[in-house]
Amino acid sequence: MEQSTESQLKGKNYIPLVVTLTIVINGSIAVFFFLDGASASAPFDVTLLPMLNAIYNSFTTVFLLAALYAIMKKNVKAHRRFIYAALATTTLFLVTYLLHHGLAESTTYGGDGLMAGIYYFILATHIPLAALIVPLALLSVIWGYTNQLHKHRKIVRWTMPLWLYVSITGVLIYLMISPYYT
Repeated sequence: MEQSTESQLKGKNYIPLVVTLTIVINGSIAVFFFLDGASASAPFDVTLLPMLNAIYNSFTTVFLLAALYAIMKKNVKAHRRFIYAALATTTLFLVTYLLHHGLAESTTYGGDGLMAGIYYFILATHIPLAALIVPLALLSVIWGYTNQLHKHRKIVRWTMPLWLYVSITGVLIYLMISPYYT
């Protein structure tokens, strides 16, 4: 007797996939961050990429808030669509982030005083949480998609606020450092 597709999805172990994707994504970010992008040439203005990053992060924030609202109204279909949209804009962010760090020199924050303290605090919390959100978001989406709702509800209590924080602080970081892009 064949199992239904749903039970086949539920029974599958997705942890190796999540671990692999987390290593590949976070590893790629680390490698690209330390590349000397100044030696690369691009057929377009790479200074537009940080703005695109902020735009994608803004859309991610809006989609996550809409997903939260939809699930509070028990509209699972809309919730899923908004989560998939947030995942898509986060993926687009990742692509433009990697492009930027592969093609352009790193920009340092030029402010000082209280604003520098605020900037570096936001940055110091944003970076590790951005790395942590990768496996949390992947597991949340997988467990939601496979209707493992007990696991899904348990993890999204952490994933949603952290993902929102990362997407919002990504925009704030851009707004604070954008005057220093060359």
